[in-house]
Amino acid sequence: MGKIVNAAEYDYIGRKKLMDKLCDEYYYLKRGVIGRSCFGRDITALKLGSAEEYSLISAAFHGSESITAVVLLMFVESLCEAIKTDGYIGGINARRALNGRGVIFVPCVNPDGCEISVCGEKACGELAPTIKKLCQGDFKHWNANLRGVDINHNFSAGWEELHELEIKEGIYCPGPTRFGGYRPESEPETLAMTELCRKTKIRHAVALHSQGEVIYWHYGDSTPPRAKKMAEIMATTSGYALDTPVGLAVGGGFKDWFITEFNRPGFTVELGRCNNPLPPESAGEIYNRVEKMLMLCTVM
Repeated sequence: MGKIVNAAEYDYIGRKKLMDKLCDEYYYLKRGVIGRSCFGRDITALKLGSAEEYSLISAAFHGSESITAVVLLMFVESLCEAIKTDGYIGGINARRALNGRGVIFVPCVNPDGCEISVCGEKACGELAPTIKKLCQGDFKHWNANLRGVDINHNFSAGWEELHELEIKEGIYCPGPTRFGGYRPESEPETLAMTELCRKTKIRHAVALHSQGEVIYWHYGDSTPPRAKKMAEIMATTSGYALDTPVGLAVGGGFKDWFITEFNRPGFTVELGRCNNPLPPESAGEIYNRVEKMLMLCTVM
């Protein structure tokens, strides 16, 4: 059988069809809707295994980073196939590794933003004139959600400090990127992730972004000691560098919130190089680079 997920650009319906096919092919891959976007698009979670606590890997927080959803779905397919065939990923037997463990995937946290970046004006509904004006017609670099809020600036970890910095940088109101909203957790996409983590015990969380080939692992005094060791393992297996964010990249993010809220390891992984949006055909190469790291992220 050929691959279900290929190195291509998928819109919202295309991703839904991929997840439909994956769940049809692998009965043990479960799915559920954890929330809906501003436009009403589903925010879907996929689950493998069963446990008291789960690892969590999510992607596509930013509209122009929809390639991260493709890379994550490539991994979901490879993991499901390895379970089916009693196969290995990165030298790890998938079936045995997931015995007594569970992992949750959220391939696309920001479906509206991704749809705007991929499909342009037709993805915006009645807000098309407003969004076109905000982005000056450059839809493909749109990162925010439909309301012009950057999801990865909207989490309640250092949000106030980040908001002040946004204002100093001239970011006062909704736009294509970096506006964190008028209050933390104001957006349905943000709430979908926080409620998932509050209702389900998450062992550690990984957020996939692009680009840079770096791993962020530290935030404030709540960062647990084992996070650094885990980050070093992730860096060794992927060849990515450990890094520390600065400026507008500090605070407000999912990784920052998860570490602060639960005192558990959280990571941001910046996939690939070049400039966003990365070429869709590069998804396969990126995936091959990080496959073993993603496997370790499910079982560490």
